[in-house]
Parts: sequence; C-alpha cells; structure tokens
Amino acid sequence: MKRLIYLTPLLALQACMDPKVKVDTYEAIPKQNWTYINPIKATINVTDSTQAYNIYVNFRHTADYKYSNIWLRFHIIGPQQKDIPVRQEFQLAMNDGQWLGTGSGQLFTYQLIYKENYKFASTGKYTLIVEQNMRDNPLKAISDVGIYVEEASVN
Repeated sequence: MKRLIYLTPLLALQACMDPKVKVDTYEAIPKQNWTYINPIKATINVTDSTQAYNIYVNFRHTADYKYSNIWLRFHIIGPQQKDIPVRQEFQLAMNDGQWLGTGSGQLFTYQLIYKENYKFASTGKYTLIVEQNMRDNPLKAISDVGIYVEEASVN
C-alpha cells in the first residue's frame, strides 16, 4: 500500500507530460547578467531523421531590460552536421514599449520560435546552443533562458 501512495504522484506526473515534447529547459542566469561565455545548451537524441521538429527559445527578462529586442546566436551540433552559427533577432516589445511576453509586474516570459518544421540531417545525438549576441556584455535583466523542442504536427 505504501508503494502505491508513492507511485501514484509519479504516474500522474508522467501522464501529464506531452510525448511530443523532447526538450524543455530553463536555466537561471547568474545575477541576471547573461554573458557571452554563458551559453545555454540542451541535448536531443534524434531517432527518426524524417520527423520534423519545432525549436524554441524559452526566455524571461525583468521589467528593467532596456531593449525592445534581443539578438541570439544559435548552433546545432551533431553527426554529419557542420556547425554553422545563425544570428537571429527577436522582438520583445511593441513600438510603444509594451512587452509582448506573458506576465506582469517584474517578469516577462516568451517562447520564441527559432526553427519551424526543422529536420535534423541524420539520427543521433545533437547539441543545441543559444548565446546572447547583443553588444552589451553582460546583458542585464535576463532572468532565465532555455530551449524547447517538440515534434511538429503533421498537417
């Protein structure tokens, strides 16, 4: 009976997990100062190279963030895939300064799409890396950054 009591919450938690979600990370940024030497990394094991994926950046900043955008640099490193860094800009606020992320008060959260319907070159283990690529180093008021990968839906 005791085992059942301990096992029930674990089974309930596993039932809530979406099997299409392959990676979902958030890393707290030390002292909310994201430096060039502090990239965010995640690993995915690709077992089907025909499966398409959506790759996102999980991102949180405080109300003290002084820009309306962020430039990020991405790397996808894996078997049979040369690392070709890609720089991409994301808008975080409207022209009037209103934040586009969810939240209120001091913390704003975003899930920024990096690649949609992306297919990895082959099966195997891949490392996804996200770096801040703004002029400021460190980039202040960044709370958390992570990577989210899900299987793309077939339409």
